[in-house]
Amino acid sequence: MNASALSEENRRKLLEVAAEEILEKGFQATSISDILTKTGLSKGALYHHFSSKLTLGYAVLEEVYLPDYIKQWELALSTPDPISSVSELLRTEIEEISDESIRLGCPLNNLAQEMSPIDEGFRQRISRAINRWRSDLQAALARGQKAGHVDPAIDTFQVATFVVASIEGSIGLAKNGQDRALFEACLEGVISYLEGLRA
Repeated sequence: MNASALSEENRRKLLEVAAEEILEKGFQATSISDILTKTGLSKGALYHHFSSKLTLGYAVLEEVYLPDYIKQWELALSTPDPISSVSELLRTEIEEISDESIRLGCPLNNLAQEMSPIDEGFRQRISRAINRWRSDLQAALARGQKAGHVDPAIDTFQVATFVVASIEGSIGLAKNGQDRALFEACLEGVISYLEGLRA
């Protein structure tokens, strides 16, 4: 492996381990020394790629956590019938969510709760991500209205905002209660709500 490839591999390791540590412990309790121990890398290797713990945290958010959300939702929101595709996505989430995800919660939600009040960099990045999600859902609902699948009378901004908040709230509620049934009940409620928006 050449030097450039090795450097990129080290960067990837740092991001993956940091993502696991942040999800498990929260950003503030995550220790650089623990990350280095688990990756087997030196401080110099870390600071070659990230100037601070904060820039590492931003990179974890943008390069590890967010791409999963974007990929998952882009497909669901690209169909002419967003009610069916989003409902299907949520049913898959109900079936496939792991006990570990119930225990640890949503990485985006966790960082929003922990870091938005105390770090503007995290707050802005999380806000942009959630606004994009809401905006993409709103646009999909509007296309669904034009295609005749979604009730033309609904306020797409209001519905998109409510659905995003409900989904994020469902995992927070389940994490706090350590109860999968709470997650399932919340998402089933969102599905029922969406199904009631058909044209």
